[in-house]
Amino acid sequence: MRFGDAVLPSIWLTRGFALAVCAVLACLLAEVGANGAADMEEHPLPMSTIRAWSARFRGWHYWPEAIIPADPKIPGFEGFVNPDAPCVYQLPGKPNRWYMSFIAFNGQGYNSFVAESTDLIHWQHPRLAMGFGPPGSFDHGGSVIGAFLYQSYDIRAPRVLKRRAGKFWTLYGAYPKQGGYELRPGFEGVAFSEDGLTWKRARSQPILSVFDADAGEWERDCIYQPWLVEEGGRFYDFYNAAHGSVEQTGVAFSKDLFLWDRYPGNPVVRVQAGGYNAEFASDPKVFRDGDHWVMFFFGVGHGGAHIMVAYSRDLLHWTVDPDPLYKAGGHPGGLDAQYAHKISLVYNPANQTFYLYYCAVGVHGRCIGLLTSKPLR
Repeated sequence: MRFGDAVLPSIWLTRGFALAVCAVLACLLAEVGANGAADMEEHPLPMSTIRAWSARFRGWHYWPEAIIPADPKIPGFEGFVNPDAPCVYQLPGKPNRWYMSFIAFNGQGYNSFVAESTDLIHWQHPRLAMGFGPPGSFDHGGSVIGAFLYQSYDIRAPRVLKRRAGKFWTLYGAYPKQGGYELRPGFEGVAFSEDGLTWKRARSQPILSVFDADAGEWERDCIYQPWLVEEGGRFYDFYNAAHGSVEQTGVAFSKDLFLWDRYPGNPVVRVQAGGYNAEFASDPKVFRDGDHWVMFFFGVGHGGAHIMVAYSRDLLHWTVDPDPLYKAGGHPGGLDAQYAHKISLVYNPANQTFYLYYCAVGVHGRCIGLLTSKPLR
């Protein structure tokens, strides 16, 4: 008998029966809440929806040359080459000026640098943003800033930094050892800035470590680059990590940027056998796009590194578009013949154009390239 059709004797409507019904309903609601995540995971977003959402992020136009070359010739840091991991942002009160953080390598490890631009194409005045940590520290081998706290994560919003407790904030990737390229294990830290240009470590211990009690097997060997999102009264750290040669993406939560708890369903974006993300699903960049979230990341598979995308309604359950938005080797000048990865996406309302910066590896070495959603005059 359906409840809507039932005619219950009045004797049943006792206080005890009412309490019993409430208890049953409470259990049912609790079960729905507990299993809601699993249900969403079992039922990914329809591929027709995924393709429709991805359509406007295809058909990119090429800037003919690197906007930051393989040898950026940074004053006072001339030994640092191979720029990587670009991230474009703005400062409050400066609507016509953009800043780009990026890293470069000197044979010992990474330092983070920042350049500036008034047109999103020509970048000048590169200088140090965050250097090596002190000997014995978790970031002695280098720092990779770029997971900034923004005022808005809307995909078309300006990437303006947000003050919290009077300071600007970023999460950053870190390495404890100097003497090589991304020497394991990697960690993550949190840093602050008074001016948005020069950054300092905010605590002496990492916020995420391979040695944490809640670290999963998928991240046991190395933790890499974070991406920070603020939503619904808490912070999300999307990050990629490695077990052996496989890299995947997970998420952790915090109320204060200092203490983090991992999501038990990690990794949230996994490698897919035979796909363009068969080996890596890394370097997530997450934005709000209307009624859903979009994550740009890079996949490694089919002989290269490619710019890919995934979508979510709740920031936890993601459906990957198996067809890359942009494949390595697409640039007619050979700029990204090997790899196209590690993006930074900015929307310019002046010309209604998306600017997609990325680390390109090809005939000119490792550099920062630019794709745009419309041709630039």
